[in-house]
Formats: sequence, structure tokens, C-alpha cells
Amino acid sequence: MTTPAQPLGGRSRAAPIFHGWRVVAAAFAITLLGFGSAYSFSAFVEALQQEFSATRGAVSLVFSLAGFLYFGFGAISGPLADRYGSRRLAVAGMLLLAAGLALAGAARNMTQVYAAYGLGVGLGIGCSYVPVVGAVQRWFERRRAMASGLAVSGIGVGTLLVPALAAVLIDHWGWRGAYLILAAGVALAGCAAARWIENSPADRGLLPDGAAGPRPADAARAAAPGLPVRTAVRSKAFVLLYLACLAGAFGVFVPFVHLVPYALDRDIEPALAVLLLGSIGAGSTAGRYLLGALADRLGRRASLAAMYAGMAATLALWGACGQFWTLALFALAFGLFYGGWVALLPAVVMDYFGGRHVSGIIGVLYTSVAFGTLIGPVAAGYAYDLRGGYTLPIAISAAVNLLAAALTGLQPGRGAR
Repeated sequence: MTTPAQPLGGRSRAAPIFHGWRVVAAAFAITLLGFGSAYSFSAFVEALQQEFSATRGAVSLVFSLAGFLYFGFGAISGPLADRYGSRRLAVAGMLLLAAGLALAGAARNMTQVYAAYGLGVGLGIGCSYVPVVGAVQRWFERRRAMASGLAVSGIGVGTLLVPALAAVLIDHWGWRGAYLILAAGVALAGCAAARWIENSPADRGLLPDGAAGPRPADAARAAAPGLPVRTAVRSKAFVLLYLACLAGAFGVFVPFVHLVPYALDRDIEPALAVLLLGSIGAGSTAGRYLLGALADRLGRRASLAAMYAGMAATLALWGACGQFWTLALFALAFGLFYGGWVALLPAVVMDYFGGRHVSGIIGVLYTSVAFGTLIGPVAAGYAYDLRGGYTLPIAISAAVNLLAAALTGLQPGRGAR
């Protein structure tokens, strides 16, 4: 909680910045580095296909394995962060991510790429993402969705910047050199950012920003309310959240792997094709900030259902896009709703189940996203190999997100505002 400005010698001293915003900034940097590196994979697809004479489905499996791990491992890293602190998990995650990128750059066959990228990137993001996002939830009450949106907007900015950077690095130093340079950047910047992560305002004798409760001096002794993980995951609210995430995730991550190849198949220049992935990042950055703040006023549960519906609508339009400008509009619109989805999920979990075990609950919830990420992009890749196009996987991606919107609408009203 910020304190009012104090007069000093006839002059006013500015109130200190609430420390929760520093935690948000650190989470922003960590999500930027982690997901920016992961989502830059689309820029490497063609190079990996040529290097190892691999099919599009086989190359897509690299991303899906990493995605399965970085969402699924949250079920382990979340409880560990609740117990031992988020900072340690964030540092470990950044080091694992850097090692995975470096080893992927040294791989001599696809099996080694699966092991290096899948395990390194997957476990690296899995160690860091849920702990830092869970930490942010505890620092805020009144502006929780806004803070959560700002923290995870690093994913959008990373998707905007890192794939374009990767394309430039590939042009100048080849795909192997590009992975090594990205690895060095992640190790240095990621570990520096992780030092700002703190688990709870109570550790500093503070209250969440905007919360009512005991005086700051007594806050460290006040136990944060919240359900145990085992109780939360058995509730109707959690089951519906889980099923919605599972359904939606089958389609959500298909564009991150296949939008660039889709554009290349339509004779769009490689440099422009990579910009389409950046357009998703630009849209998602806006969605995480604008829609997250708006959801605090309109209701986070209803807003979450609207994000699924928006992704379904934009995915349905993807198949009709064949020119760069139409694909760019699709990417921006899809990114807007995707960014809102990512921002709202942790805030809705906090609304329903409280903060004491929020990282653990978010981690279990994200195992649903892990299964969707494992299957969706790979299935789309093999469908392309078999049918020579993306019509079927795009249609299925839209349908499952519409199902997710319906499931979210069945959520009990109590909890998420």
C-alpha cells in the first residue's frame, strides 16, 4: 500500500511506488523472454524442415512437447512456489530455458531437438510462468485483472518482438547461431528480472493494493484466505474452468505454429509472414491491458467467456484470409482475445479460490492447456501433411473455442465478479 507524500523541509517527497508494481514489471520481463522465445519457433519451422528433411507435423511436435511441459509443469512448480518462494523457481526457469535454446542450436537430428527444446524450453517456462503469475495475484485486490494483464502482456510484447528478432538472427547467423544468441540474452536478462519477484506483500508487512484489512505492521501475521488445492480442484467452478481450458487450448495455439507456414504457402514473403506472428503479439498486448482492466468493471467471469467466443469468431475467419492484409487483421483480432484470455484466467482463479494456494491451483488448471497444446498444433500439422491444407484444423479450432465459451457461461456466479 502506498503512503501519502510527506513534507520535508517545506518540500513534498513523492510517495514510493507500491512494490507490487515492481513484481508486475519483473513478471512482464520473464514472460516476455520465456514466451517470446517459445513463440519464435514459427520462424524456425522452415529451417528445421530443410535441415533435417522433416515433415511439418514432425517439426510441429517440437513446439507441442514444449507447450505440454510448460503448461503441465505448473502443477509442480506452482505448489513449490507457494512453499519455497517464486523467485527461486523463476531463476531456475530462466536458466533451464537458456540451456534448452543453446542445446537446440547444437542439435544434430530431430530427436535431439525434441529433447533440447522440448525439455529445456518446456521445463524452463514451466518453472517460471505459474510462480510469477501467481505471485502477482497476491499483490493486488481491486486492480487484480489489470495487474495480471500487465504482467502477462510480456507474452504479447515477446510475441511481437522476439520472432522478428529471430528472423533477423537466422538471416545473419543461421538458425543455430540464432538459438545461441537468444539463449545468452535469456540467461542474463531473465535472472536479473527474477530478483524482483516476491511471493506476497505480507513478506514486507504490506497489504494488497486496494485491500481492506489489518494495519501494514500486522499484515505479515495475517493468513491469506484461500481454499486448499485438493478442495478447489473438486469444486464445480474448477471443473468447468478446466474443461473450458482443455477445449479451447486445442485451437488456441494452432496459429502460433502454423500461421507463418500458412502465409508462406500463399506466396507471402518470409519477412512479412513473420510479421503476422508479431501482429498476434501486438493484439494480445492490447488485449491483456485493455480487456483486463475492462473486465475488472464488467465482471471477470463473463469477460472470460467473451474471450473464448472472440477467439472462436476470429479463427472461423482465418480460413477465408489469403492476402497479407487480411491475415494481419486476423492476427490482430485473434491476439486481442487471446491476450484477454491469458490475463483473465489467473484473476478468475484468485476470485473463486483465494490467494493462499493460488499458484498451485493455477498450475493444476494449466495442465488442461498442456494437453490442448500437445495435441492441437501437431494434429494441425499432420492434417496438413495428409490433406495439403488447413481448412479442417481451422474449423475445429473455432468450434472448440465456442464450446469453451459455453462451458464458461455455466460457471456459478459467486466468486468471479
